Amino acid sequence: MNSTHSPIPSDERPTTVMLVDDHASFRASARWLLETEGYVVVAEASSGECALDTVAEVQPELVLLDVGLPGIDGFQVALAIRARCPLARVVLTSSRDLADLGEDRVSACGAAGFVHKAELSRAALVAATATA
Repeated sequence: MNSTHSPIPSDERPTTVMLVDDHASFRASARWLLETEGYVVVAEASSGECALDTVAEVQPELVLLDVGLPGIDGFQVALAIRARCPLARVVLTSSRDLADLGEDRVSACGAAGFVHKAELSRAALVAATATA
């Protein structure tokens, strides 16, 4: 089969992803987008508690983590994920701007970076994890 676009992720970006967001519609859209770009979504969670129960089991290379979760917020979840799965790169996401959330909070929780939900793309994830 001849193809000009390989769905296989390159060595420059993570291949396995866990999606953590309390909105099923965003998880579905993000899954479609990421799988189209060649990522493999290995798990989804609708809360921080569920994410923490799952992350060590699936050992994703990337965790796309909503900041505004019910219960434990994304910043706290990111800290706990880094402790349970130290090789995972955590990228925080939100529909709010980074300036509203506090850029220093992103680095303080051990996240590799931040991507606004409206700007989610392969290029944005690569950029967010480039320095991690």
